[in-house]
Amino acid sequence: MLAVGQEKLGRKDDAVIKAMGAFGGGLGGNGEVCGAVVGALAVMGLRFSRASEEEREDPKMWSCTHEVLDRFQKEIVKNHAGMLCREIARVDWKDREQAKAFYKSGAALECGRIVGDTAMLVGEILERESITEIR
Repeated sequence: MLAVGQEKLGRKDDAVIKAMGAFGGGLGGNGEVCGAVVGALAVMGLRFSRASEEEREDPKMWSCTHEVLDRFQKEIVKNHAGMLCREIARVDWKDREQAKAFYKSGAALECGRIVGDTAMLVGEILERESITEIR
């Protein structure tokens, strides 16, 4: 997710992408909020938030983050019970046998679709807002 966001913003920071790795499986494999939407919100923050108290936060941050969350729920995961990883993947990542069965069943394809659709949503929002670079 952040790779797409950084590309749209004309930036590349492998450390940021690496840091997001721990959010997979619903926040460290705990089945909580889907990592795709966490990454999407991180991209919005990367572009619209501030790095220090001296900077002004772009007011678009809140409207864009609300749009990401709203559309993620209403469009991308509408056929699932919610936006938690455990509601989407229906797997306990701490149970190795369940995790193996998840990948063997092909269910991971749905996660790939969700990541792809969310990346497209992020790109659409950034393009619409004519975002080409980070402040």
